[in-house]
Amino acid sequence: MSNNETAPLKYPFDCLTDFVFVPEEEILPSDIILIPGGSHTIPMTIASEYYHKGLAPYLLPSGGYNSKIRKSEWSFLRDIALTLGVPEDRILKEDQAKNTFDNARNSLKVIMERKLEVKRAIIVCKAYFSRRALMTYQAIFPPSVTFLVKQDESTINKHNWYYDEAGIKTVMTEAEKIAKYFGRHIPRWVKQGRQSE
Repeated sequence: MSNNETAPLKYPFDCLTDFVFVPEEEILPSDIILIPGGSHTIPMTIASEYYHKGLAPYLLPSGGYNSKIRKSEWSFLRDIALTLGVPEDRILKEDQAKNTFDNARNSLKVIMERKLEVKRAIIVCKAYFSRRALMTYQAIFPPSVTFLVKQDESTINKHNWYYDEAGIKTVMTEAEKIAKYFGRHIPRWVKQGRQSE
């Protein structure tokens, strides 16, 4: 195969894998680590490890009350970070978000209230949620902010989602949500792209 040819698809649905899961990338030192809400422990464990490695000075978990854990997602995630040795003053607070757009909007508000300069941010989230999380934060934050995404691949991920009905349903639902939520942002993104040329 010549360099100009693309590799054949292994499955007809490989395009869905590329659509829903953000490609792996090097995680560089950043200004903050953002953790969209949830009841899984691993994203905050990863974020705490990154804090201890010096990859960012602040963690910002986000999420309001979750009946599954009977507390706010923020307090659930904060407690994980504290048990992993992250100083309390390095864990910023956002405990009102009810959805992913709230996670992004409210997190940006916290950053602005703290007068933090954020040029690059790390998002740590479940793998199957990576594209939607990234696009949500890109839709809300200024275009000057660069995002890196670290995926928690412990559950449904790009290597296994198609092996059972639960994984297929989850990924197809994510694809539907991406198509539903972001169409209205495309004209603005195109305009911003042209202005930066």
